[in-house]
Amino acid sequence: MRIGEAVRLRIIELCKARNITLNKLSTICGITQSTLNNIISGRNSTTTVSTIKKICDGLEITILDFFTSPLFENLEQEIQ
Repeated sequence: MRIGEAVRLRIIELCKARNITLNKLSTICGITQSTLNNIISGRNSTTTVSTIKKICDGLEITILDFFTSPLFENLEQEIQ
């Protein structure tokens, strides 16, 4: 799995666990709905750390909490 896919799946997983919609997440995180939709749809596969930090702040978790998931254990090497 590539990092962009893991980030996408982790965001979806966290929303489901908290029973919130992506629209609600964008509101509480202070990021635009279009940015979040681009991440979730895969159009944006290079989410910045600052965007992930905003998501974490909105969900009241740490970045460490975000990345502590089996989704990030066996990522493909990405060389560009």
